[in-house]
Amino acid sequence: MKIQNGQRLVFIGDSVTDMGRTRNGDAPSEGLFEPLGKGYPHIVSGLLNAVYPERRVRITNVANGGNNVRDLKARWQRDVIDLAPDWLSILIGFNDVWRQFDSPQFPEQAVPPEEYENTLRELVVSTQPRLSGGLVLMAPYFIEPNSSDAMRKRMDEYGAACAKIAAETGVLFVDLQAVFDKVLKHCYSCYISWDRVHPNVYGSTIIARAFLRAVEFDYNHEL
Repeated sequence: MKIQNGQRLVFIGDSVTDMGRTRNGDAPSEGLFEPLGKGYPHIVSGLLNAVYPERRVRITNVANGGNNVRDLKARWQRDVIDLAPDWLSILIGFNDVWRQFDSPQFPEQAVPPEEYENTLRELVVSTQPRLSGGLVLMAPYFIEPNSSDAMRKRMDEYGAACAKIAAETGVLFVDLQAVFDKVLKHCYSCYISWDRVHPNVYGSTIIARAFLRAVEFDYNHEL
């Protein structure tokens, strides 16, 4: 597995990553167990610490519900740089797209594709050299099998921007839309998400598994 002994892994994003993590003044707890929420960071932590206990990987979730890529940039110094992670995982874009559909009368709340791509690229490029481990960039998704659906089609554009940035920079890329598309061949969207964005435990496990595959997690690892 790519994540090595004693390294720190930080997850950043919006509500899909936040998933109810307990906050302490919006900063991660320095207690015995850091608040991870009930989503995929929690599942990743459970598997990493169960299968690779000897590596003592520290996991921190700094995601904030409602965030877009602008919000990430505004708090990047405090919530990423100042934590000095070895590994960083980014999943952002849902609100950047969603506000274009649920709040069209407030266009300033949405982030257009070009701004999204340029801002995300800036964050990746400026942070990548600081990481002793690596960076995992996960593409936003819409759990809708109809690729002609307006929001699905728009979300695919933002996912393509993530793929482009990953190809340019060499960071690890996880195409979550492709992952969910495979699952949707066997079940309806509400089975894994009530609103086609926020995952239940099944959806969160799908994301966690895709992340772990990217870092070459070995389920059969023996101590």
